[in-house]
Amino acid sequence: MTDPFDSGGFLITGVMASGKSTIADLLVRRFDHGVHLRGDAFRRMIVTGRDPIGPSLGHEAQRQLDLRKRLAAMVANEYWRDGFTVVLQDIFAGDALPEVIDLLEISPLFVVVLVPRPDVVARRERDRPKTGYANGWGVDELVAMFEAATPRRGLWFDSSDLSLAATVEAILSRCDVARAQ
Repeated sequence: MTDPFDSGGFLITGVMASGKSTIADLLVRRFDHGVHLRGDAFRRMIVTGRDPIGPSLGHEAQRQLDLRKRLAAMVANEYWRDGFTVVLQDIFAGDALPEVIDLLEISPLFVVVLVPRPDVVARRERDRPKTGYANGWGVDELVAMFEAATPRRGLWFDSSDLSLAATVEAILSRCDVARAQ
């Protein structure tokens, strides 16, 4: 379907199990030419030498996160230049959020930070087949760190009590708040 947001893009972020992948996938299907770009795909491409991501990052882990961010932005920009509506989804915590916004040339760019309650994140983590909370991460600790360290850019949205479809509709209806400055 044609949509007024076609040709722009969305950056969706939040902690593990906040709903980023699911919401990004549902959102991108709203557009005639849409790309769901998963930033973590670039990390998974590292076959040997991948440094684990944990509460304390070493030099190599930080270097790999920076590379992942640059690659995701570069690929997102290329899809956008070629006429696709891009939905880039990854964990951009702390300074990574404004850094990746600065790397994105996409216009208009809408930034959505999913911030469900920690109890909802914990339930979602228990109910999904993959495990994100390892290497020293705990739900409460990561949520607290993410919310304290990440600058308030775009739409910070608590989807705890909404269905997936209602979350997508709420995001689309609040794009005025989500627009990157």
